[in-house]
This record gives sequence, C-alpha cells and structure tokens, in this order.
Amino acid sequence: MSTETTPANAVNIPRYILMHDNDNVAIVVNDRGLPAGTVFPDGLTLINQVPQGHKIALRDIAQGDAIIRYDVAIGYAARDIAKGSWIEESLVTLPPARELDNLPIATRLPPPAAPLEGYTFEGYRNADGSVGTRNLLAITTTVQCVAGVVEHAVKRIRAELLPKYPHVEDVVALEHTYGCGVAIDAPNANIPIRTLRNISLNPNFGGQAMVVSLGCEKLQPNRLLPENMIPIHKEGTPYVVCLQDAEHVGFNSMIDSIMNMAEARLQELDKRRRETCPAADLVVGVQCGGSDAFSGVTANPAVGFATDLLVRAGASVMFSEVTEVRDGIDQLTSRAINEDVAQAMIREMAWYDNYLKQGGVDRSANTTPGNKKGGLANIVEKAMGSIVKSGTSPISGVLAPGDKLKQKGLIYAATPASDFVCGTLQLAAGMNLHVFTTGRGTPYGLAAVPVIKVATRNDLARRWHDLMDVNAGRIASGEATIADVGWELFQLMLDVASGRKQTWAEKWKLHNALTLFNPAPIT
Repeated sequence: MSTETTPANAVNIPRYILMHDNDNVAIVVNDRGLPAGTVFPDGLTLINQVPQGHKIALRDIAQGDAIIRYDVAIGYAARDIAKGSWIEESLVTLPPARELDNLPIATRLPPPAAPLEGYTFEGYRNADGSVGTRNLLAITTTVQCVAGVVEHAVKRIRAELLPKYPHVEDVVALEHTYGCGVAIDAPNANIPIRTLRNISLNPNFGGQAMVVSLGCEKLQPNRLLPENMIPIHKEGTPYVVCLQDAEHVGFNSMIDSIMNMAEARLQELDKRRRETCPAADLVVGVQCGGSDAFSGVTANPAVGFATDLLVRAGASVMFSEVTEVRDGIDQLTSRAINEDVAQAMIREMAWYDNYLKQGGVDRSANTTPGNKKGGLANIVEKAMGSIVKSGTSPISGVLAPGDKLKQKGLIYAATPASDFVCGTLQLAAGMNLHVFTTGRGTPYGLAAVPVIKVATRNDLARRWHDLMDVNAGRIASGEATIADVGWELFQLMLDVASGRKQTWAEKWKLHNALTLFNPAPIT
C-alpha cells in the first residue's frame, strides 16, 4: 500500500491510496472527496468530482480491460475510462466467480512465526477448560412464543436478584425466532438447533444452562439440550421452566418459577472469580459490517495484524462471511495447513453457492447501497478488503455453521455475511470476544460478549466518538501505521477481556437480537 507523499497534517492536500504497484486505480483519501480539476502532487488531474473512498483511474483503461485493485481484477471496464476519471459502479463489470477446482492447496504457508509469550488477561475459567471474559446468567428459550414472558422476568431479575450477587455482571435472554412452525426434521434443520445449543454453552455463561419452554413447540428442551450434553445438570436441580405446565396458574406463577430457577443459577455463578489466564484462552471472532473502500485499507489490515499476534500467542481467531471471501478462495486454500482444511473450505463455498442458487441469486446480491456509497463497486472489491482481517497466518481449521470450536489457531468459520447471523454463529462457536470493523457506521453489539468496534475513517471516529472503540482512520491520514493500530487493538482486547475496560456497546447496553441461520423450510 502506498499514498501520495504529503505531510500527515496537510489535510487539504489532495491524497490518494494505491494498494499495489500493479493497480491501475486508487481511492481518494480526503474527507468529502475532491472536485473536478483537482491536481495531485504527482500531477494527476481529476476529470470529474470524486467522493471520498471512491476510485480514480491512474491511467487510461480501455473498454473490456481489467480494473485492478489489490493486484486483483475487481472487474472490467464497461467503456473506455480516461486517466483521472471517477470509476463509479456502472463502469465496472463483475467478473465471473472463481471456479472451485484446480485451486492452489497449501502452497503459500509462511515460516512459523515466533511465539508471542507473556501476555495474559483476567478471565473466568470453566470446568471444561474454556474461559469466559464475562460472568453472565443466560436464559435460553426454545421458541419465540416465550420471549415476552422472559423479557419481563429479565427485568425483575436485574432489579431484584442481581444486586444480591455482585460477581454476576448481567442476565441475558437468548431470544430468537425459531422453535415452531419449522420443518424441524428437514435437511439442514440441524443448523439452527446446534447453533442455539452451542450458544447456550458459551464460556461467558459459566456452564449454567437454563431453559424457558412453552411446551407445545417443535424444538423441545430435551432436543435442544440433551441430558448427555449438559454436564452441569444435577439431580433434583431443574433447568427447565415449561410455561404450559399445570403448576402454572396465572402469569405471576410463570415469573416466580423463572425467578426461582434464576436464583439457583445466580448462586453458582456468583462463586466465579477472575483469574490470570494466558492470551491463548481467547476465542476471538472478527467481522466487518457497513464496509467501505477504507475497510480493506485501514481497519481490516489492523485487525489482520492483531489476528497474527493472537495466533502467535496461541489463541483462536475466527474469520467468516462466505460471500465476502468467495472471490478470494484461491488466497485461502493456498494458506490452508493441509489438503483436508483446503477441501473443507471448498465444500463450504460450494454448499453456499448452491444455497444462493436455490434462492435465485448469486454473490453479487451481497453489496449494499451503503457499501457502494462508500466506494465499493462490487463483491469482488469488497471481498479483497474483507479477507485481510484474517492476517497472514496459516488457516488451521474450518467450522460449518453452528459448529463449536475445538482447536487453536486461525479458523475459517463458514457463515452468511449478515452481521447479525455471522455474530450469532461465531457465538455458537464459542467466541468470548468480538472485533467488528465498520466504515459507514453501525451501532451493532452483542449482549453475550464484548464487541470492540473499529472505525475505518477519521470522520466516522470523530462523529461517532462514543460508539467507536478504535480509530483505524489514522492509518489513511498517516498518523499511525497498521502495526501501531494492530498493537493498540491487541492490548485493548486483553483489557476488555479482563473487565478492566468496557466497550462503548457495553456501556450503552447496545445489542442486536440473535438471528439463527435456518436454511430449512418454514411450514
């Protein structure tokens, strides 16, 4: 990556960012863009007005020629494009998707990086060896029908019970829209079930499974959490409240049952104490949303740098979003530690290709109006910027949607690209800390784990100063390097994981609802 050589504080000097010497386009850095007639220090003159983050032609590009960014053909010119022109979306023809055969397999493995030792955080160690970054009471639901009752109970638990148990930080309702009216035995219906099951066993919940059921739903409690999968269940200690049980006479009877069960769980959770744990016990999910052209220049590379640090420290890091890596599948299979891992990635891509085909769409449906307004012409350009969150480490494993993580290192967790669905599936995998980058801006958060928000642009960090935790826009303005921000993010992760710092999403109690991925029919 290179930029025009100008003083970092010369904010009025026209600047662009070139990602690779082979690129024939660059993006405008200046806030609010630049007008026609602007002359860059190297003599390049803009033919028309160009918004911030959008592409300019560095040389003449003939119709049909490749438009190259990241040293990748992100598309082809729909007509002749003159040097200095704004390359807006309509000028970029989407290339076909890369075929999934004859891909490079484990051909680009870097030499082993030196271990990163001595970094720790204060976490809650669980009996199964996992570590929580928060101590939360979670109430799992088997069906949406009980959501209103659970919401009422949560308010009372916070007001009446939590003050008695100071070592428990909050109560979280695992509400969702699944459970009834679904083809529960259809192929792929296991995805939402195992997702909700594994979320219920997230390390931040301390092994205290607690379920509220209606009674008549298709997803019965013993199917959601079979007895052999709940090692913390003790004889005589109920873990399910069924609202249709005959013992419940009136609404308050239901609430009383939930409160009684909650108190028993709170008594156990209140015994937990933070202890010093190695950074290797972190399970970090990385994700981007509201992406713009700066995502792949500032925030995502900084996250990728921090990802490499985490892997060197022995931690687990998950990157995801099938459509947002699909166009770089050759980059991923070449980094797989072996053929089995590469083939697992290919299978997930093929499955999702077929899933989209059944719905009558393809990967081009991914990019949003906001992505395009932020300078991303299509899914190929977006994918190139998304992949860099994964850093440079070898990819050591692959998770199917809803699966639970069981290994260390850099993991590809296959998920849809939807922010809420991706976050939900990473929760199911067992993440205890989340990193989320954004360029357009989103107040996204999760109730179950801390979410660190990274802004791609100075302007967003300035305007949303009390929603963004890290400003990676300083990379584009020359005030910091990728390594500077990567180390800052790594240290912040340790502080947030230890409870020494809260993220803005935690402070404001901002969180999105769980959104289960259900590719099976609804009946």
